[in-house]
Amino acid sequence: MAHILVTGGTGTVGKSITKLLIQQGFAVCVLTRTPEKYVATNNLQYAKWDVDKGEINERAITAASAIIHLAGEGVADKRWNAKRKQAILDSRVKSGELLVKKLQQLPHNVTTFISSSAIGWYGPDTSSSAEYGFAETQPHFNDFLGNTCYAWEQSTQPLVQLGIRCVWLRTGIVLSNTGGALIEFKRSIKLGVAAILSNGLQKVSWISIKDLSSMFLFALQHKINGVYNAVAPAPSTNKHLTLTLAKLHRGSVYLPIHVPAFLLKIMLGEMSIEVLKSCTVNAEKIQLDGFHFEHATIEKALHYLRENPTL
Repeated sequence: MAHILVTGGTGTVGKSITKLLIQQGFAVCVLTRTPEKYVATNNLQYAKWDVDKGEINERAITAASAIIHLAGEGVADKRWNAKRKQAILDSRVKSGELLVKKLQQLPHNVTTFISSSAIGWYGPDTSSSAEYGFAETQPHFNDFLGNTCYAWEQSTQPLVQLGIRCVWLRTGIVLSNTGGALIEFKRSIKLGVAAILSNGLQKVSWISIKDLSSMFLFALQHKINGVYNAVAPAPSTNKHLTLTLAKLHRGSVYLPIHVPAFLLKIMLGEMSIEVLKSCTVNAEKIQLDGFHFEHATIEKALHYLRENPTL
């Protein structure tokens, strides 16, 4: 039985990927700062690491045949300030550097390394990206998230020199009922209000939690290499996403309201740049390499999530 080491395995995406791996017959070990909080099973173990102290359970490394690296502070969990931005950066870069250090030092059997990244790599749409979408060859944008994603990916690049097959998945907005952006969209809809952000025309490059988990499994089981955009092939506008969600959950009993950009800037500060930004990302590369999206449109994704409230 192949052993997969997962960082960030206690988060929304990590739990979904871990569940899928176990269903597929893998044994999983999740690295966490507090393994004592979790109940282990035959196919799911927990091991301690502490990125700030540079510590990791070395047996977890030596037992693994592959690593899925998801660890990182939530970008949208708190309002950005200098301290928060540093924590977002450090949690990604230092955790990657720690894994690299241990894989350089220890005897191991790791042949595959799959890391989360993000479409924050790309800036706002250009005339070209608005038509064709940003491809993986696009250089990173020079802003906080663009520079963070660059440092994030670079932190684990040395693994290529160790002969480890590496894949970095630049993930879009993940749609899940248990965490992330969709919960925020639903808050106002439960009150009968469809809150459209600014004019609502900004493109949202998204992916369903099921397709994202399947993409990590695909990357694990297929000999692909390098960077891939982890987004559905049909980006939505903020307005279309919001109204589709409202109709699905409220029928015709809701009031569409545009939240002005200036108000979002007051509420969210610098983070408002991201919710107001239009970013169209291209999913062609992963499709050409054989991945099939179960939820290629926002309608399919939202209907699926409504029918599966625990996902």
